[in-house]
Amino acid sequence: MLNTLINYSVQSMGLIPILAFIFLLGISIIVERFMFFSRAVKAGKTLEHDLKMVEPANLSDAQKVAEHYGQTVQGELVKSALKVRGKPEAVVERELEETIMFQMPRLDRNLWILDTAVTLGPLLGLLGTIIGMVESFNVLGTSGTANPNGVTGGIGHALTATACGLTIAIVCVIFLNYFNKRIRMTVNQFDLIKSLLVSRFAA
Repeated sequence: MLNTLINYSVQSMGLIPILAFIFLLGISIIVERFMFFSRAVKAGKTLEHDLKMVEPANLSDAQKVAEHYGQTVQGELVKSALKVRGKPEAVVERELEETIMFQMPRLDRNLWILDTAVTLGPLLGLLGTIIGMVESFNVLGTSGTANPNGVTGGIGHALTATACGLTIAIVCVIFLNYFNKRIRMTVNQFDLIKSLLVSRFAA
């Protein structure tokens, strides 16, 4: 097994290990982002429900909600609304919009790596295949037809790089689209929560 991996790496001029690193990096980001959005979207739904139960004049309940959701991206909106409670509607809206802008980087953190992997994976795989094919034809040129198995085996190793690159792209693009959808859902939650907070905390 190890010898096979070494042969693949040599045949692709070391691009197979690079592709393996990109794949593992992508998987780690996918796992982290999946856990983040699972918590965030669920918290947003329950926060919407809890805010509807809070009376405009009930500061104690509002503070409890803020503490309960303090570690979530949506919970930051409640904290900001409490800071400007009782001020004009325009002031509360501006404060909440600024908070949303500050929270946006938390939503798309590291997604640029998945986006890059979608493009870079197949390109590196194709490059590895080209290098492997060149090496195989060099063998064919030096040995003629004396070693056909070596040539066909080298071509098979070379095509492995393309398969690896395409696998990276397929996995990453599926989850990238999934996370982009989750971002849109969270932004919609931001808008609804902002409306609820303005109606309850603005003068």
